[in-house]
Amino acid sequence: MALDDILTGVVLDEVALTLEDLARACAVEPQWIVERVEAGLLGSVSLKSVEWRFFSADLARARRLAALERDFDANQELAALVVDLIEEVGRLRARRKAAGLAVD
Repeated sequence: MALDDILTGVVLDEVALTLEDLARACAVEPQWIVERVEAGLLGSVSLKSVEWRFFSADLARARRLAALERDFDANQELAALVVDLIEEVGRLRARRKAAGLAVD
């Protein structure tokens, strides 16, 4: 996939991406997305769905997964674990901020 084929822009939660849109936005092949969805590492879509739809959280997660796999030569399970930890840290920081505690 060429770099000039990468989809860029702002994704809103109300806007759903197709499999092909998500693959383009992450600079990966659609099969890469399918493999991660089937492994339970990406997306909250039903595997029985004829036309999968992905949202902004899926886009952010897929981009992190792809970057970790590419940059650190991580396997998909290790990349998913790291992304889970990154997301958990983000949730904990948001809770601390909401509670009025200092965020490091």
